[in-house]
Amino acid sequence: MNRILLTISLVFIFLNSYAQPNNYWQQKVNYKISAILNDSTHSIIGFVSIDYFNESPDTLSKVIFHLWPNAYSNDRTAFSEQLLENGNTDFYFSNENSKGYISKLDFEVDHKNAKHSIVGNNPDIIEIILPENLLPGNKICITTPFYTKLPDVFSRSGHIDQTYQIAQWYPKPAVYDKNGWHAIPYLDQGEFYSEFGEFDVTITLPSAYKIASTGECISLTTANDTSVYRFVQNNVHDFAWFADKDFEVEKDTMVLPSGKIIETQLFHYSNKSGIWKIGMSCLKNAILTKCKWIGEYPYSKVSVVESKLPNWGGMEYPMVTLIEKASTIKELDNLIHHEVGHNWFYGILGSNEREFPWMDEGTNTYYDKRYQQQKNTNSSLNDLPSFLRKRIPEDFEGLILKTVCQSKNDQPISTSSEKFTAINYGLIAYQKAASWMQKIAAELGQAAFDNMMRQYFETWKFKHPYPEDFKFILEQYLPGRSDFYFKLLDTKGLELVKKKKAFKPMTFFSLKDTEKYNHLFIMPIVGYNNYDGLMGGVLLHNYTLPLPRFNYFAIPLFGNTSKKLGGMGRVSLTSYPDKKIKRIESSVSFSHFTNGTYTDSSNNKQNLFFSKISPEVKLIFNPKDERSSINRYLLFKSYFISESNLSFSRDTINNKDLIAFPVKNNAFHLIRYGIENNRKLYPYQALFNVEKGKDFARISLTANSFFNYEKKGGFWLRFFAGKFQYLKSDVSTLQFTTDRYHLNMTGANGYEDYTYNNWFLGRNEFEGLGSQQIMMKDGGFKIRTDLLSNKIGRTDNWLVAMNCSSTVPDQFNPLSVLPFKLPLRLFADLGTNDLCWRENAETEKLLYDAGVEFSFFNDCVHIYFPLLYSKSFKNYVNSVYANKKVIRTMSFSINLQSISLKSIFPQSPL
Repeated sequence: MNRILLTISLVFIFLNSYAQPNNYWQQKVNYKISAILNDSTHSIIGFVSIDYFNESPDTLSKVIFHLWPNAYSNDRTAFSEQLLENGNTDFYFSNENSKGYISKLDFEVDHKNAKHSIVGNNPDIIEIILPENLLPGNKICITTPFYTKLPDVFSRSGHIDQTYQIAQWYPKPAVYDKNGWHAIPYLDQGEFYSEFGEFDVTITLPSAYKIASTGECISLTTANDTSVYRFVQNNVHDFAWFADKDFEVEKDTMVLPSGKIIETQLFHYSNKSGIWKIGMSCLKNAILTKCKWIGEYPYSKVSVVESKLPNWGGMEYPMVTLIEKASTIKELDNLIHHEVGHNWFYGILGSNEREFPWMDEGTNTYYDKRYQQQKNTNSSLNDLPSFLRKRIPEDFEGLILKTVCQSKNDQPISTSSEKFTAINYGLIAYQKAASWMQKIAAELGQAAFDNMMRQYFETWKFKHPYPEDFKFILEQYLPGRSDFYFKLLDTKGLELVKKKKAFKPMTFFSLKDTEKYNHLFIMPIVGYNNYDGLMGGVLLHNYTLPLPRFNYFAIPLFGNTSKKLGGMGRVSLTSYPDKKIKRIESSVSFSHFTNGTYTDSSNNKQNLFFSKISPEVKLIFNPKDERSSINRYLLFKSYFISESNLSFSRDTINNKDLIAFPVKNNAFHLIRYGIENNRKLYPYQALFNVEKGKDFARISLTANSFFNYEKKGGFWLRFFAGKFQYLKSDVSTLQFTTDRYHLNMTGANGYEDYTYNNWFLGRNEFEGLGSQQIMMKDGGFKIRTDLLSNKIGRTDNWLVAMNCSSTVPDQFNPLSVLPFKLPLRLFADLGTNDLCWRENAETEKLLYDAGVEFSFFNDCVHIYFPLLYSKSFKNYVNSVYANKKVIRTMSFSINLQSISLKSIFPQSPL
């Protein structure tokens, strides 16, 4: 019996020793901080004393510090640059009063002055040179005063008026571990890695404020309208606090499964909606489920704080968490569960979340999903109208994840936080990583999985586990399978089981059951143009998510005026090589509409039409960086167009006029190289086109850019350079037959849209509103000279033009006094061509026009009023328009073809 017990004991010791970190060490950092909040200047005057224990086997000559408030100091920090990449310009254009910083630092090490300097180009990282080397096993005391100017809340820390979110606010040593120093700049996307230790924090602030914080409050004194709080806490790696005069505070206690009693606190605002009535039970549920599934909560208090920011999510700190304003009970429950859960994954298990976000966010999200399934609260569809509930799946995040993976725009789970695209950070680091954990749990079984996670927790609490440490424990429970699962962390895509799909017609659209059905969606649709009139028809399509590789839509339309059937459609096939070429789109589009009418002397009306078939192949290239908003592509496209024309002739034998409507067939071919950067700050686009018709070629470069103004609005600049070239020697004949395709300085009309790419109300109108529609092509001037036999600025040689437009600041905008907003802009165009430089030229060397512009519907519709123009245009206007010159020279453009998802969301995967 004794031998058996001895053997069992040795086996247990052996297994347990291998479950513990081999030769593991970590530094210890103890803080003593005093801080005084000035709510007039929104600043903190502080002093910090840090006992730094060198538990490493290395001799240290320096200590790297994070000064994370300096991330808000200027618009060139890593934080500012990342926000811009993610499409947010709020901080970049903020004024100096809205920014923040930390200053008045004077470091001493064991009472000796210590020099410090910025590391690289990051003002929020410094290194302190130690007066004497710090030997293994020794400690030093580092002290410094500091002054923190709190920014407006652009990210986690700052103030909203006199509401304070105080996080990452003091000088903080970076982690030094087996991989060296982890000097990381503050980022909005990508969280932190910090050393564990003891905190002793004294906070002085006006007594009207209520405060929530990390740590246990061991004393509170109030005198002369000032309160002094003292908080202490061991085994935490950060300290955050929140202060507001308007907090409603709820306090309670709860008993953990072990019998330990802890305090629970809620800090929220007016509870008019009533949802906070379940706040305390949500908090307790979050604590109990994690205690049951992972391990006991080790601290004495848990606090949840409501932020004043909507649509923000939340942010966790040891013992205290901040959440956005929730609109429903279900949303509040899920928010509290997720953010409080971070006390385990981030707070107690202090992994490097910047480098391995899945170890925190993904694991925590796994437990969120488990909690939601247990309570059946995973769906938010009940809050949607019935029409949408029938068409949107319960796991909407999973659907988006499948869409991103199917289009090969995903990234591996093992990607570090800052390298994820904005959409992948949420989809991969949270959702896909949670699914990865679910796979492990499914293979192990829930009971064994829970045992594994409890062992992981007990082994690594208050330490810094790495992925290999989690893998080591996984291998004990799934021998020989850990390599398989960890390879999945480095793999893109999803394991999708291909199933034979049934055909299913359905109205409008559906995102549900797309793995089961090939849908045909049917919905009514209307359209309009001057010749077909009001058109009614149906839209037939198969567009859903994930996007099928074979897509189609068809829109047959019947014109109420023309009494003709027309319409448009497209079929496309997409492939994803995922190498240098990211995506190949092969498609054929078609359209058929009435584009004019002719009424003879007997009042007989004949409709003219056009038909177009347009095949194309588009190659979209992979960017060098996944986070890049730059899109490069190569397009090969042909246009096969049939147009009915009006032909007059004379029958001299019978002495009568003959009218015919012959159909003319044209073919054009286009090669385009495009590069565009859809970033929020200074976006641009450049298109190089080579077009070929039967007898001519056109080569052109069009460049567009936008320069943001500091407050709002900005300045648009467009440049065009083009060359027209005849392909035959009989130029005199071709000048007339190719007139439609020449380079055009003034506003191009529907007739000059020879590829039928733009949408026109009245494509071939010469009077009325329809005749005043133009398109941004070639010279892009807003003035029209359509009634001349040869439009001003038209050429069959070369043309160069520049167009600019600017918003008008409110202080200079005379229309700002109106009770409604009119989006006023100013525009100007400048251009020249070969005709301007010939001897006895009929026009000036430089042509120009300028005026006011109104833009509507996110730049889809523009209305232009030219008010100033060069002499040639002035002569035309005076000779053609006797009165109402402002109205009759007005022009407008409709740019539906410019709408794209990437222009709204720069890192869009589609």
